[in-house]
Amino acid sequence: MNSPLAYVFWHWPLPESEQDAYESSLMRFHRALAQRKPEGFRRSVVFRLRGVPWAETDGPVYEDWYLVEDFAALGLLNEGAVTGVSQDPHDRVAVQAEGGAGGLYRLRAGEPTVSQARHALWFSKPHGLSYNDLDDSLSASVEGAGAGLWQRQMVFGPAPEFCLLTPDVIALPDALDPLVLDVERV
Repeated sequence: MNSPLAYVFWHWPLPESEQDAYESSLMRFHRALAQRKPEGFRRSVVFRLRGVPWAETDGPVYEDWYLVEDFAALGLLNEGAVTGVSQDPHDRVAVQAEGGAGGLYRLRAGEPTVSQARHALWFSKPHGLSYNDLDDSLSASVEGAGAGLWQRQMVFGPAPEFCLLTPDVIALPDALDPLVLDVERV
């Protein structure tokens, strides 16, 4: 089986939106999407976090991870998210959002255990370091740690090339200089 893809979408509510109302609308949308489940869609997970430098807010940011089988499933997810039983819940949360950014990532190493993550380590590959050397330097940290190393596939937004989702903070080589964000599952 191919490594799964993850469409990652960061969004934040309008300043006048109540956090509980925003989160309730968001979760109704994710439940509707899981109910309809477009072909190739595995699951979605929503995190709440702060300190995301590419988000235009000082308040909470929501990071949705939509796991799909392949690029074809991504198109079906795109359509399924805004039609049928998902349309109204999508529209209700969308009108409460002030902004958003997205990225497409593929699992490079480890496990796609997104729902178990408590930390996201975002980093870019240092110039001059090969991908093979990067893999070698991270393999011992990733394997067996319940972690998943995700690599950007297309540039849709300003996030770094790699995200290591992990239940525990993992020490990475100094050269990677990761941005460590705590994530809380909604």
